[in-house]
Amino acid sequence: MRIIAGTYRSRRLEAPPGLSTRPTSDRLRETLFNVLAPRIHGATFLDLYAGSGAVGLEALSRGAAKVTFVERAPEALKVLRRNLDQLGLATGFEVYAGGAAEFLRSALKPAPRSRRYEVLFLDPPYHMAQEYAAVLGLLGGVNGVLAPGALVVAEHRRKLVLEERYGRLTRTRLLEQGDAALSFFEIASAVPNRVPTGLL
Repeated sequence: MRIIAGTYRSRRLEAPPGLSTRPTSDRLRETLFNVLAPRIHGATFLDLYAGSGAVGLEALSRGAAKVTFVERAPEALKVLRRNLDQLGLATGFEVYAGGAAEFLRSALKPAPRSRRYEVLFLDPPYHMAQEYAAVLGLLGGVNGVLAPGALVVAEHRRKLVLEERYGRLTRTRLLEQGDAALSFFEIASAVPNRVPTGLL
């Protein structure tokens, strides 16, 4: 894996061993950030199920103001921290060692960690289909995690059918690439017109 563009362009990243963590491919990451390009500079970015941190590190490389990495697997956390060290990053990020739902619930409580995110990316292990409904359901509820006009992106298996709506979240775009897909969600009140589904 490598960082595709920005300050750390072409820098190589380590991936966790084994098959339990499935890093987002360079090609799909490039597709994702082509869509995110107008939003990413200066944004607060939340990388749920961060794994190696490749997506959040790409966001930092492209000018995100701050990235929060959420990951609970010990081996993946070690790799994530090594990738941060190898890039020489000391500020502009935080690492939360825990589950995605746990983090979102903690972010609802009054605490210094609580903030609103402008871009949120989630990529659970493909076989954990229930994680999508649980986390998107939390995000679609009444909470203070998402900034006004925030964008939520879920990477999932192409064959996995996600709902069009999760509470206040409405899917506005679907991009498919190989056996993977990216579903884009926004707060319903901020989406007056539906964006047609697109295929790559």
